[in-house]
This record gives sequence, structure tokens and C-alpha cells, in this order.
Amino acid sequence: MSFTLSDIDKNWTLFLDRDGVINHEKVEDYIYHYGEFTFYKGAIEAIKILAQKFPRIILVTNQKGVGKGLMTEESLQDIHKNMLEEITIAGGRIDSIYYCIALDSSHSHRKPNPGMAFQAKQDFPEIDFSKSLMVGNNISDMEFGRNAGMRTVFVKTTKPEQVLPHPAIDFAFDDLLDFAKAL
Repeated sequence: MSFTLSDIDKNWTLFLDRDGVINHEKVEDYIYHYGEFTFYKGAIEAIKILAQKFPRIILVTNQKGVGKGLMTEESLQDIHKNMLEEITIAGGRIDSIYYCIALDSSHSHRKPNPGMAFQAKQDFPEIDFSKSLMVGNNISDMEFGRNAGMRTVFVKTTKPEQVLPHPAIDFAFDDLLDFAKAL
């Protein structure tokens, strides 16, 4: 049985990556403080639309810059606090944020490993991974989704040249707003 976006109902959970999906990512660098955080055009509007469709929106993000000592965990939390304030003011929401600062690629919480998804399920037991979508801009995000049993949505913001079809990608859109409007 094939799956379409119209199959999504109020029982689904949305997982989102951050850098390259919600905000512009710095090429081979990190967002060190909120002054460097720039929402993609339409991202806040997209999250408002998505908040009406999904009862749970979970942000999952690798944040190696903290693990490397290039920024503090407090700086990361400040970025997220300010990001959430802007999203909330605009009528959107993100229900929880999980991040991994580990440098070791084999760490259970470092994407593509599904540890952050399992952590979210502990906090939100109603999450059903077979009724969850992972939206990201990297194949590691897609593999994270697959490793947890989710459907995947690739946004081409940073990799418009991504070859499709790809076995880890169920759907592809130019950006988060294009995805939100497709629902």
C-alpha cells in the first residue's frame, strides 16, 4: 500500500532538523549565538501551518560545536529559547527540542542514530514512529528517520542537487514552507 501526504492525520508526529531546515546553516561552521540565527524565508509561517496539522512537533539537532568547545550549552539553549519565542509569537510551536553534542558518530543520540527519537518517545509515549515524519536537509536526517521507522521528507535548501529518487527519501520539497503547503 503506497503512502501519500494525505494519509497524515492528527495521530502523526513531526520531527524537524534545525540548521538548513528552519534557519540558514553556516557552511562548515556553527551558529554560535542568536545574532547569527536567521530563519529561512517562510519557515515561521511553515511552522504555524504545521502546528495546526501535527499534535506534536519535535526538533532533533546534532550540535557538535558544543562538543568541540566552540560554544557553550548555555549559548545553544539561548538560541533555542529565542527561536521558540519568535515561533510562538507568530502562532507556531515546537513541543520539545532534543540535541546531541557528542563528537563520536557512534553515539546513540547522534544522527543518523535514532537515540533522540527514542528519548522523545519516552517523553511523549503516544508517539508512533510508523506515524511520524522526519524533515531534514541531509541524508543523515533521512537515515535517522528510517532508523526509527519513520517516513522522511527531504528539503533541498542546502543540497538542491540531491539525486532523486533516493532509498532514504519518501518526499522532497524545496523548503519547509513548500512542504507545509503540500499538506
